[in-house]
Amino acid sequence: MLETVQLQVGFPTAVDGRMDRIVTNLAEVRPTFMAGPPRIFEKVHAKIVQTVEEEGGLRATLFGWAFRVGDRVARTELEGRRPGPVTRVQHEVAERLVLAKVRARLGGRIRFLISGSAALSPEIAAWFNASGMLILEGYGLTETSAGTCLVRINDPVLGAVGPPLLGTEVRIAADGEILVRGPSVMRGYHGLPDATDEVLDADGWLSTGDVGQLDERGDLRITDRKKDLIKTSGGKYIAPQLVEVLFKAECPLASQMVVHAEGRSYATALVTLDPEAVAQWAAARGLAETDYARLTAHPSLLEYVTRCIAQVNGKLNRWETVKDFRILDRDLTVEDGEVTPSLKVRRRFVETKYRSLLDSMYA
Repeated sequence: MLETVQLQVGFPTAVDGRMDRIVTNLAEVRPTFMAGPPRIFEKVHAKIVQTVEEEGGLRATLFGWAFRVGDRVARTELEGRRPGPVTRVQHEVAERLVLAKVRARLGGRIRFLISGSAALSPEIAAWFNASGMLILEGYGLTETSAGTCLVRINDPVLGAVGPPLLGTEVRIAADGEILVRGPSVMRGYHGLPDATDEVLDADGWLSTGDVGQLDERGDLRITDRKKDLIKTSGGKYIAPQLVEVLFKAECPLASQMVVHAEGRSYATALVTLDPEAVAQWAAARGLAETDYARLTAHPSLLEYVTRCIAQVNGKLNRWETVKDFRILDRDLTVEDGEVTPSLKVRRRFVETKYRSLLDSMYA
């Protein structure tokens, strides 16, 4: 969709799939806006936060203060109000000492960012907004020609994917499923009439398979994939994406989390960590071990991840909390079929592949 807009409007584009080079190359390309899946923004956030946390001392204290001020200003402006004089002075100091330097790490010219393809943590969205780089979330499917909704840059909101694009209609079915109709919706799956009938009704409404709600502003908010909602043996429902995005916002070392609880009495999780972040974490603590697989079993790392999960559990309902977890000795990959090219976890595939490991947490 962005390539189509480029042909209409005219602007240069840089495409880079090397995740470990994103932050470095942003400083070289110096874009005015960037689009990507949440994992891109999670990595940028984690890299900066982890570096500052490990340095500690006065710099970490100043960094935390500056982002609290930036967050206060950003939220005030989102509400259509102007910050008070004291806050404005504090923000000028925060800008000069911290926030402008963070933006410089990403090239220094970014006007806004666009996130799509999966759920973005509200905490990470707020962090970027506090730094002066607004993230606009969008939503769409292949079946809707990519674009369905996008947050408006002149009327931004956090935690939503915005109103429908021009000509597109969105409504919520009785069971919470998001339905879409408009000229961007496909006519059907090629050569698959039965599959087409399953998702398209006679009036042209497409059943997206996603669950969400429309707020009072008309902005769409995504809850989870309908098929991903988990029902515990106690009859409680868990939206796994909620737990997973909270974890990735809380733990700078995180790569993926897969929450499991279907038919079980409590929730557990498989966790993977970012090898680059783990190596940095180990070096900052003077650990002699450098092998990633062995580091994932190190007692200090297990303790660190346990604390992160405890922080996440403190934000959840009792039945949603993760009671046990296992750290995999390798990250999930596209090549092994565990994540999609847009870095969304293939949940059922992963659960089947690691069934014995999941079962061990209920023994």
